[in-house]
Order: sequence, then structure tokens, then C-alpha cells
Amino acid sequence: MARPNADDMELRRACAAAIGSGGSAQDIVLAIRVAKGRGILEKLGRVATPRVLVLTTKHSPKGERTKAFLRVLKYSSGGVLEPAKLYKLKHLTKVDVISNDSTGCTFILGFDNLRSQSVAPPQWTMRNIDDRNRLLLCILNMCKEIFQRLPKLVGIDIVELALWAKENTPSVINRVNAQDGPATSVMEQNDLKVTVEKDLVSQAEEEDMEALLGTYVMGIGEAEAFSERMKRELLALEAANVYALLESEPLIEEVLKGLEAASLCVDDIDEWLRIFNVKLRHMREDIASIELRNNRLEMQSVCSEALIEELDKLLEPLRIPSEFAASLTGGSFDEARMLKNVEACEWLTGAIRALEVPNLDPCYADMRAIRDKRAELQKLKNTFVRRASEFLRNYFSSLVDFMISDKSYFSQRGHLKRPDHADLRYKCRTYARLLQHLKNLDKNCLAPLRKAYCQSLNLLLRREAREFANELRASTKASRNPTVWLEGSTGSSQTASSADTSTVSEAYSKMLTIFIPLLVDESSFFAHFMCFEVSALVPAGASNGKKKGSDGNSASDDDINLMDSEGNDVKQSNNSTELGALNDALHDLLDGIQEDFYAVVDWAYRIDPLRCISMHGITERYLSAQKADAAGFVRELLKDLQTKISTQFSRFVDEACHQIERNERNTRQIGVLSYISRFATLASRMEQYIQGQSRDLVDKAYTRLVSTMFTTLEKIAQSDPKFADVILLENYAAFQNSLFELANVIPTLAKFYHQASEAYEQACTRHISIIIENQFDKLYQFFRRIDDLTYTVPHEEIPFQLGLSKTDLRKVLKSSLSQVDRSINMMYRRLQKTLSSEELLPPLWDKCKKEFLEKYESFVQAVAKIYPNESMPPVSELRDLLASS
Repeated sequence: MARPNADDMELRRACAAAIGSGGSAQDIVLAIRVAKGRGILEKLGRVATPRVLVLTTKHSPKGERTKAFLRVLKYSSGGVLEPAKLYKLKHLTKVDVISNDSTGCTFILGFDNLRSQSVAPPQWTMRNIDDRNRLLLCILNMCKEIFQRLPKLVGIDIVELALWAKENTPSVINRVNAQDGPATSVMEQNDLKVTVEKDLVSQAEEEDMEALLGTYVMGIGEAEAFSERMKRELLALEAANVYALLESEPLIEEVLKGLEAASLCVDDIDEWLRIFNVKLRHMREDIASIELRNNRLEMQSVCSEALIEELDKLLEPLRIPSEFAASLTGGSFDEARMLKNVEACEWLTGAIRALEVPNLDPCYADMRAIRDKRAELQKLKNTFVRRASEFLRNYFSSLVDFMISDKSYFSQRGHLKRPDHADLRYKCRTYARLLQHLKNLDKNCLAPLRKAYCQSLNLLLRREAREFANELRASTKASRNPTVWLEGSTGSSQTASSADTSTVSEAYSKMLTIFIPLLVDESSFFAHFMCFEVSALVPAGASNGKKKGSDGNSASDDDINLMDSEGNDVKQSNNSTELGALNDALHDLLDGIQEDFYAVVDWAYRIDPLRCISMHGITERYLSAQKADAAGFVRELLKDLQTKISTQFSRFVDEACHQIERNERNTRQIGVLSYISRFATLASRMEQYIQGQSRDLVDKAYTRLVSTMFTTLEKIAQSDPKFADVILLENYAAFQNSLFELANVIPTLAKFYHQASEAYEQACTRHISIIIENQFDKLYQFFRRIDDLTYTVPHEEIPFQLGLSKTDLRKVLKSSLSQVDRSINMMYRRLQKTLSSEELLPPLWDKCKKEFLEKYESFVQAVAKIYPNESMPPVSELRDLLASS
């Protein structure tokens, strides 16, 4: 085999470019042009397509076994190679040379991992026998060296292949990427000989030998000719091996000479590098020395400039301006002087912070000058905080005392006065910035100031609430309704209950409308004015219904933002500690004002207890408008008011229940009880007062009242067993008639309506059964006796029982049904006599007739089974008779 020419090298480069980043020219072992075809297509006239087969190897960096691939490249429309298929040589099991091809250049490669074994594998056709032998020999070498096995050969003599290799080249050189990197694989004749001998011993090669023998056309008698041929081929192989050894000796000598010359060049280069290295080391030492001297000079210059700058900075804050010292130690706190006082506070705060470690280099913190100046500023701060705190405490007290002494600020007889704190807040707002600076200077000074403000303003708020509540009650005109609604002895309660008491609810609503927004605004103003770090307490859509900036009496109009010690606005957040301290302060601010609200609730209850329902709804509406974490005392006040109203209403319900229970201790009751008929009026009145969330309150009252009514009714009925069912059915019917319309819209009453309906049906059934059985006693006693015996005695034996003979049956029928029309009239008059309400008679009489017919029909059916030959009045006759009655 000759060395690769320029054409082969050009093909290798084209293949490497087609394979891409996955391969390189050194990965390619062999690249050769072939023609691809399939036998059936060529018979149909299809032309074989040109292809390029490339044998490549891939070396794993982890030390794993080298992988070998057979790549098939095709020509694109532009004549450029591109990948078509990829086969792994480890799956190659068979190489089959097509016997139909006389040239021997067509063969098939069989792989064991093809997806579809039913499709014939492609046939590869080489340009000549030499190209075929080059490809197959390279494949066999790679399989042997990488996978330690050989594929099965069919249609080709392996000995002839070895002889061809020796005739064309002394050695077959293949570049294979072994585990240690690219290496040259040399396959000599001796190796092929050994391979043949070893493989002839194995089972697989026995099959190859059979295929080899099949390629020779010999008979049984040609064994000697075959033996002679094998001897000649063996001698040729041995000669080829000797020739290869003799031919390789000059090449080895030439390589050794080249290595010796290269070694001498390497020694010269090493000597030059040592000389250059010494010179470079001396240059580096000189450069480092120069840089060191330059760095020292630069460092001295920078340190000197920094020292001068730091000294200037230290000297500047150590001087106290005279105008600020005068304001801090003895200046006035009048409104005209507040701007200067605020500027002095800002300077003092900045000066103190400038001498603290975060803003001062720690190395200066322990200097005596710094310590002395820090002590001087601290003393100045304590003096100013003490003077400002004392002034503000006295100012708050004098401001409130002035407002309390002026009666025009409060409600008077005939005139309700809405509290107006606009002037108070305006004056306090003047000192808002001062308070913020006091907090930055000393947080502990705020607690006494907050307490003094709360005590002063609490007196004002309680006085305003008391005067307003007194005048509100005095100016409200309303007729007083009695608290007795359901007691039978009060004959005029129905008329008195119709009095209009809406002014009571309006007065309570006005009290909340005026004071709840006021208290919320005061809480919000107090939180901001006294520098609590919480978010705004006035909820969105404030309950007073005013827009922001509508007047000066709203906390939303207060332009008071918290500042930190640097004068920047502080972002407000709901800190749990701050909220707790704020709510404690608000309790001191507003404590005691709830008594005036309680007085209004008690006054409204005395006029009309049912007004508790509307007051409960009004309170719930205001309560839902307050945030859970804002204006905590106002929310607690509304909750206490709601609890107070619920307690008063429960007191009314308890009294009503006692009124119902007193009916049980009265004399024998006849007809509809008084509380049954009056409850509908009470329920209608209660429904008129429902507002917002009062539904639950009223439903609980309904449940308590109706349960007591039904329990008392049952006890009254049990006290008179003779008329128990009459009492029950009349009262349950009256309850249903009076509450029909309300039960359709109120689920709670609808539940009791259905309960009364069931009790009414049961009482009707019992009462009708008693009426019928009293009138036809003998008939139904006889029916019950035979009905009881049907479970133990056969039907044909019942007529022979004592008292149940046919004669006895005839006597019973004669005594009970001889004058049945008269008996029916007597039954009607008895039913009419027991009822006190004429309205209940028609439906009860219809039920009575229906019940009587059903029982009589059952009796007729039983007699027909037991006494088949006895005649009785038919059911239709009695039905006609009852229809005409």
C-alpha cells in the first residue's frame, strides 16, 4: 500500500471539515470514496450514489476504551461533504463480499444494532480491488487492536488479503487513538500469520474456514492440489516477512540520525535560555527597587495631605456658634423664636453625631479634646431638653385650661356644639418640629410630655362629651314605650308600642357621628405630634366622610412627618412595641369618655328597648371602618358599646321570656294565648329596626323567645290533658297565621314556622282520632280485637273466638251504623264544641271525615277477609253521606 498522496490528504481535510468540532484530521484513520447502492434498485435501473466512508477514533479523557466509528458522508447540492450516517464498529459482526459481482469490489457491512433487520443493508462498491483491500484491512486492524475481536468474513480469502498487503507495502500503517493518545499501528505479515493460526483454532474461525473452502471450486479428489497451494502460499508469506525486516533497517538508521541532530539543537536552546533568564532577573530587581522608592514618596505625600484635611475637620465641629449657644441655654420658646430654636437643635444633633464613632474615625474617639467636647455637648443637650420639656408641659396645661374656662367651646341649653379643635391643633403644630428634635436628642423625655398632654386633653374631651350628651338627651323628644310586650295582663301594650322612637336612634347616631371621627382624629394627631413611629391611624374613607384637606380639624391635614437625627423623613411602620406604647397613651388620653356613651345607651333603652337593635347596627358600621391596629382605644370603645347594647337587649329578651313563662302559672287557658298573637307585632317592630349586622342579634332573640313560647305552650297543654290537643292546635295555627309573611323572608322564623306546622298536624291527628273513637267506640274496639288476632290466629278461626262471632259482628254493626247520619252530626257538634275558633272548624272537619273514611275502609276490608258472607254498608254510601253533611 502506497503512502497517502495529495488527493487523499485533500479528502481527509474535507472530511474533517464535514465532521465538524466532533473530529479533526488526526482522528481520521482512513477516508475513501465509494458508491452506495442496493441490489434491487440497481436492477430497476437506479444509479448508485457517490459516498465517502471515513474511519475515525475518539479518545476518552477519563481513561476509558477508545471508540471507533464508521462515518458515511454524502455530497450536498453544492458539492460539499456533509454527514449522512454514523455506525459504531463495536457492532460490526459481518463483512460479506457479494459473489454476484465479478470484480469483487462490492461488499456489505453487517451491524447487529440496526433498527430494522428486514430492510437490506446498503452495498458499497469500491473503485478497484486495492481500495477494497485497503478499507477492509484497516477495519480488521481496528477491530483487533481496539475490541480484541474480528468480524466474520464471507466471500474473501483472509490469506489472499494478507498476501496483498505484503506485496503492496512492507507494513500497513494506521493511526489509532489509543488510551495514551494517537499512536501508529503496524500490521506485519507475521502478525497476520499468527492471527490466522490463532483464529483457525477458535470455533468462529472454523466457520470462516468453511466459507474459505467454499470459495475454491474443488472436488473430493483435489485435496493434494489444495495442500500444494497452501504450501506455496506459506513460503510466500515467510519470504515477505524476511523482506520486510531487511527493508525497515535503513529507515531506522535514518530516524536515529535525526533524533541525534535534534538533541544537539535542544542543548543549544537550553543554554541560550539560561543566559536570558539571568539578564531578566537583574532587570526585574532594578525595576522593583525603583518602584519601592516611588511608592514611599507617594505614600508620604498622601499621608501629609490626609493629615491636614483631618485636622481641619476635627477643628470645625469643636467650635460652638454663639447664637446657637444662647438659644440652647437661655433662649425663649415663643412662637417667633421657634425657627431659631429648631436651627439650634439641628446643629446640636449634628454636632453630637459628628463626634460619635460611626461618623468619627475610631482612632480619634479616645482623644481628650474629643471627650471634653462630647461632655460639653451632652451637658448642653440636657439643659435644653429640661427647659423645653418644662415649657411644653406648662403650655399644654394652660392651653386646655383656657378652652375649658370658655363656655362657648361647649354645648349649651338649646344649642348642640360640635367640638372644634382646629385652633388647639394649630397652636400645638407650632411645636411639632421641636418635639421631633427632642426625641432625637433624648427619647426618654417624650414619656412625661405624652402623659402631660394626655391628662390635659382628657379633661377637655370628657367635658365636651358630657355637655354634648346632656344637651342631646334634653333636646330629643320621644314617647316612652313600655318594656312589657308579651304579658297578657297588659291590655294597652299593643297600642303603646306603635309610638315613633326613631329620634332615639338618630340621637345615638349623631353622638357617634360627632365623637368617633373626633376621637380617631385626636388619636392620629396625638400619634404624629408625639412622634410615634406608626402608620396613619385614619383609615381609608374615614368615617367622618370628609375629604383630605377639607378643614383644619382633621388629622389628615396635619403636615407632621417624623425625622431622624439627620433631618430626613422617617418611613413609618407599625412596630408592635410602638403600637403598644401608643395604645397605652391613648387609653390615658380618652379614658372616661365612654361613660357618656353608656349614658346615652341607657337613656335610649329606657325610652324604647327595641332601639338597641338599630343602635347595634350603627355601632357595627363604625366598628368595621376602624383598622384593627389603629386608634386602638376607639375600637375598644366601640366594642364595649356594642357589648353594652347587646347586654341591654338581652335584658329585654330575658324580661320578655319571663312574661311568657308567667302565663304558665295563670288559671286555665282557653283559646289562643296572648303572647302568641302579640309576638308577630313584636317581630315586625324588631325587623323595622334592623341595620347592618344586627341580623344575628335579632335571630338569637327570635330563637330564645319562640323556644320559650313553645315550651310554655307545651307545659300549659300538659296541665289540662282533656283539652291539651285543642290548646296546641289552636295556638300553633294562630302562630302560623300571624307569622306567615315574616317566615317567608326570615330563615330563623321559617324554621320555627315549620316546627309549629308539624306540631299542629300532630295535635290535629290526635284530636280527630279521639273524636271518632268516642263516637264509634264499639265499632273500632271490635276492629282492634280482630286486627290483633290476625297476627296469631288464622283468618278462618277468628269467627269462632269468644266475642268475635258473626252474631257479635251483626250486633256491633247494628248499634254503630243503624243511625250513622245521626252519629256523624253528633261527631261534628262535638268537634265544634271543643274549638274556640270558628276558622279552624272547616279544615278540621274535612280532616275528620277523611280519617273516619280511611278507618272504616280498613274495617270493611278486614271483615271481608274474615267474614266473607257478611254484608256491610259500602264505603261509597258513607262517603256520600259525609259529603252531604
